[in-house]
Amino acid sequence: MTSIYETRVLNAVIFAPLFFAALVMFLPKNEKGQIRGVTLAGMLVNLATCVWAWTRFMPRSVDEFQLEYRLRWIDELGISYHIGVDGLAMTLVLLTGVLGPLVVLASWTFVDERVKEFHLALLVLQTAMLGAICSLDVLLFYVFFEAMLIPMYLLIGVWGSEERQMAATKFFLYTLVGSLLLLVALLAVYFLAAPAGQRSFDYATLYNGLMSLNREVAQCTAAGNCSAASAGAAALFRWGPLMFLAFSFAFAIKVPMFPVHTWLPDAHVQAPVAGSMILAGVMLKMGTFGFWRFAVPLFPVAARQYQVPISLLAVIGIVYGALMCLAQKDIKKLIAYSSVSHLGYCMLGMFAFTGEGATGSAYQMLNHGVSTGALFLLFGFLYERRHARLMADYGGIAKVMPVFTAFFLIVTFSSIAVPGTNGFVGEFLVLLGTFKSSLPVAFGVFAATGVVLGAAYMLWMVQKVFFGTVTHQENLGLKDLGLREVLAAVPLILLIAVMGLRPQPFLDLLNPSTDRYLARAQYASGKAEAASEDERVRVTVIQLPPKLVVAQAAPAELPTPRFLPVGRVVPAAAAALNPQTP
Repeated sequence: MTSIYETRVLNAVIFAPLFFAALVMFLPKNEKGQIRGVTLAGMLVNLATCVWAWTRFMPRSVDEFQLEYRLRWIDELGISYHIGVDGLAMTLVLLTGVLGPLVVLASWTFVDERVKEFHLALLVLQTAMLGAICSLDVLLFYVFFEAMLIPMYLLIGVWGSEERQMAATKFFLYTLVGSLLLLVALLAVYFLAAPAGQRSFDYATLYNGLMSLNREVAQCTAAGNCSAASAGAAALFRWGPLMFLAFSFAFAIKVPMFPVHTWLPDAHVQAPVAGSMILAGVMLKMGTFGFWRFAVPLFPVAARQYQVPISLLAVIGIVYGALMCLAQKDIKKLIAYSSVSHLGYCMLGMFAFTGEGATGSAYQMLNHGVSTGALFLLFGFLYERRHARLMADYGGIAKVMPVFTAFFLIVTFSSIAVPGTNGFVGEFLVLLGTFKSSLPVAFGVFAATGVVLGAAYMLWMVQKVFFGTVTHQENLGLKDLGLREVLAAVPLILLIAVMGLRPQPFLDLLNPSTDRYLARAQYASGKAEAASEDERVRVTVIQLPPKLVVAQAAPAELPTPRFLPVGRVVPAAAAALNPQTP
């Protein structure tokens, strides 16, 4: 039987950072050491709660969502506070929890102005990201999804580099446009999925309500005639593709996919090291996670119709991002464009609609958070020493910073998918799934060139920055990594090795989610018997707690006074004085 602690562990995961943010608010703004210490303690507590949730999660359970907690919120609109995790969400929760303390350590000396506000933004952002990952009410997801914008906008716009205002505004506007389209599509699904009086924003209600409509649309589309479809199916047939495109556009901006990626290089280049780590490590996964959880399962027919165009954009993103990296002179911008390329693999594997592709896509989400987050972390240490981003400003760094060079080389090998690192597992599965899918073989061939180009631009950058002679005298005085910096980098180095050499525990955590994702993506495609397919894909969650009924005591009958003031008659006395005859 589930204990009360298990049902509330995700509340601790989500709101522990917010609790410590409240503590930071009461600290004097000049006590920078205390502010940093309390924030680090809050992130460590948050990591502990994430690990606690992971220990209570059972990958082999028949329940899709675990550690659920559900509370009535706005009954009239069908909105509830409903949280829970499946395998993919659990791994993203762990990734977010691991990155939290590392972000604080990375910024320990980098940010020295408005320290209190900076750490408040980090803690609030941590809560918003974890809330979005754990949400099982779609409107609750949207609230957390939007809540991430403000602290990230501040991180870039206040503590960023020289063009921070431009980058922050661009980030905010791109994401806001996508979010507004997402809200319109959410409302359309809300009205379509259930009749009046039964409507709810809960994920289970929306998905299960659309199941019969999706099957009817799939059947009439295959027959080539939807004129006899029911009213709901006709509406889904007409507006479903547009709703899917609205979801897709909003999440594609967040990934980001080509051609709506142009905000990302500016945001990464201008953001402080903490902003770049969080953006690459977690926030970009909100786009891929949104496709996985909402866009594809809610609209499987439209997803299959747009499989080739979206996969084509993913392949273009892979090759285009790699070619842009080869053209860069700015190290941070090179790492930013590598994100466009690497996340293209996530999208390609997801829309291959094969077991290997989907598993590789989920694994690549984690890989990118670890590897690219580590690249931004390490370059942040170097930038803090030299305040220079151009490759031409370096050269021969390995001679003066051997420990830093060793760490950076390990992360580079992960980024270019060298066997034995985490990057190899994800990209190999994605390419294998692509070649086994119904997509054109050329898609897999061009995606494979991204691996070659990735090795080219990363090794070229490493050669220019770390090897050769020291061409700038300023670089001779650079200090190697200190204890704090080593402590921040080692966890990511260990994850690269563990995920590369021992991927099976992570795959076991992801496989149930992958199987359900594939079943929902292929729903009503004719590959399975209808009854068994419905049973397999149906979303089952805990029920809402019963309404609290407050018993109202009947008003006590006032005694009739024996003497009444002149001119005043109370109702009870009036009835006694003027009895009605039947």
